[in-house]
Amino acid sequence: MDTSSTHTQHFAVEGSVALVTGANRGLGRLFAQQLLERGAERVYAAARRPGEIDLPGVVPLELDITDDASVARARARAGDVTLLVNNAGISNWTDLVTSELAALRQEMDTNFWGTLAMVRAFAPVLAANGGGAILNVLSAQSWFAYPGTNGYHAAKAAQWALTNGVRLELADQGTLVTGLHLGAVDTGFSAAYDGPKGDPADSVRVALDGLTQGAAEVLADAWSAHVKRSLADDPTRLAAEISGGAV
Repeated sequence: MDTSSTHTQHFAVEGSVALVTGANRGLGRLFAQQLLERGAERVYAAARRPGEIDLPGVVPLELDITDDASVARARARAGDVTLLVNNAGISNWTDLVTSELAALRQEMDTNFWGTLAMVRAFAPVLAANGGGAILNVLSAQSWFAYPGTNGYHAAKAAQWALTNGVRLELADQGTLVTGLHLGAVDTGFSAAYDGPKGDPADSVRVALDGLTQGAAEVLADAWSAHVKRSLADDPTRLAAEISGGAV
């Protein structure tokens, strides 16, 4: 795990009030669980179907991040939030040239526009509550393309740019903005992937550790760190490594 920080601000999870999107399963559920274990005062567990939330101790919250009215209702309900975890995301296993445009747009609507909608809605809430923090769950695929997931790659690359942008825009109000990059982990989200997968609980743990250290970016595993280092290189080299030589 690697963290990088240009902040002196550290975020205290203990006593915080968190809102986690996509909290009914996978990484989101683990975020909610570990936040409670670390002493968060309240955790809003948000999902489109809050009836699926089965984690004791959380406050279920109905939320569709692609629906402006739903986002506004969540903001009105959770006006005490000091930590926003933008975890909700989608991959439709798309290619840019041949896949249905509707599937590609859904990936961008959720991963980019949905995340931005949450940031815009809750930035004033965080400011009113002392600044707080935003954690955006990104991906190692923010930085590399792969046939069959290039719509997801494009959306996550946009979400990475969003994270870097809002970090600067919210600095004056004292909001820490942290991006989490991780490779495949063993959740339902990655069920169709046959390669090696990490323990999602480890990724959540290092993400929350990074928040407490004031990190601007958390690289949850060696693969993510390797991919980021490759950005200074010829992009065809990483593509060849990933595809076993067939670029």
